[in-house]
Amino acid sequence: MIDGVTHLRWSFGTPRVLILGHHDTVWPVGTLASIPWSLVDGIARGPGVLDMKAGLVQTFHALTALPSLDGVCVLVTGDEEVGSPSSRTLIEETARECSAAFVLEASGDDGALKTARKGTSNYELTVYGRAAHAGTEPEKGANAGVELAHQILTLNALSQGTTTVTPTVLSGGVTSNTVPALATVRVDVRTASIAEQLRVDKLVQGLTPRISGTRLKVSGGPNRPPLEEASTMDLFELACRIAKDLDMEPLRAVSVGGGSDGNFSAGVGCPTLDGLGALGGGAHAPHEHVIVSEMPIRTELLTQLVAAVLAGKDGG
Repeated sequence: MIDGVTHLRWSFGTPRVLILGHHDTVWPVGTLASIPWSLVDGIARGPGVLDMKAGLVQTFHALTALPSLDGVCVLVTGDEEVGSPSSRTLIEETARECSAAFVLEASGDDGALKTARKGTSNYELTVYGRAAHAGTEPEKGANAGVELAHQILTLNALSQGTTTVTPTVLSGGVTSNTVPALATVRVDVRTASIAEQLRVDKLVQGLTPRISGTRLKVSGGPNRPPLEEASTMDLFELACRIAKDLDMEPLRAVSVGGGSDGNFSAGVGCPTLDGLGALGGGAHAPHEHVIVSEMPIRTELLTQLVAAVLAGKDGG
């Protein structure tokens, strides 16, 4: 347990292959009362079934099929859905010891494997102004809300290409007849490369006020580094060869905007392949579901991937 959060790690011998997952979900305790577990016509439903309870089921079944667990490390974290604040160091330390990491997050559409994930940065911009009566002497104030509006437009304009800079949660002001002395915005940034992540960070940290009498404070910064294709393509090609031998449909590679713990393993130089979990849909939504009939073959794919890396056949 780290900072009150339970993380589970099983390590067999000297770790060479890391299998990553998480046991937390976005759903609050009690959700099963309104979204109960069900299995009807081969479709499993329930909170967290796709993200990522089914992936954990596949993980442990895959392990039972290996002739030996020597060299395998399984890490199941408890805070992935909130950015992995207490598990990041544990993930990175474990990944540094391994030559490959397999992430059991849900697959992309039609079973696609996730060969790239955007990096994430999170900021909070606070504008400090000067309060005044909005009716009798607004000119004596420095309107933090108006300054924030200028900054939001500046931030929004930083989006380009695959980079997204999105102002999200806004707050400001105290009463309707007072020039606001304080206003804040949270900002979500997604980038496809570390270089781009650092470029945007420099621009956000360098914001300057437009209105006299206001000042800015920027907190936050890069959280998850990008999972770049260079980290994953050898493992993806290995997965494609194994899938062909298993008579699976040809695997596709997909790049996604959301982050996972695989961003952290890749960020310390461990080749990482993501999206090896269940096939389904509706993650984080009431219609979350898993196609149960696809679970056995994807479990076998994981088993053979781990075995191949342990045998020194990890792509290239």
